[in-house]
Amino acid sequence: MGLFKGIKDMKDMVGAAPGLMESAQQLQANAQAQAAAAQQMQAGGGQAYVNALNAQNAGEPKAGNLEPITGVTLETYTTIVKGLGASAGDEAAGILAAQAHGVNAADWSTAKAGWGERIKDDRTIGSRFNTLYTQG
Repeated sequence: MGLFKGIKDMKDMVGAAPGLMESAQQLQANAQAQAAAAQQMQAGGGQAYVNALNAQNAGEPKAGNLEPITGVTLETYTTIVKGLGASAGDEAAGILAAQAHGVNAADWSTAKAGWGERIKDDRTIGSRFNTLYTQG
């Protein structure tokens, strides 16, 4: 009886082989895709890689933290701050840059303070700001 059981077990194993091969091929394809994605992020430069990791680890922002402040979105805020460059501390330069983007001085002052607080208080906002700031 041991011989027949051995033959049956071998038959079952041969019957399961195509499914096992398919699973192994799928695992290999997934591993290759993940390796390619990691390589692509690293090839994009150090900052792009850091941005991707930060976005992945930070999660979603707290409710309402992406709402515009006095009409200034995070994207607009980042564009204005980025345009200031070395003159970021110069209040007059900030107002002029904001006005060039359709934001008046009072709204800019409120938005600047508000976005600064949100960036400090919510890591996801800081991560998005960094990503926007370092993009081309």
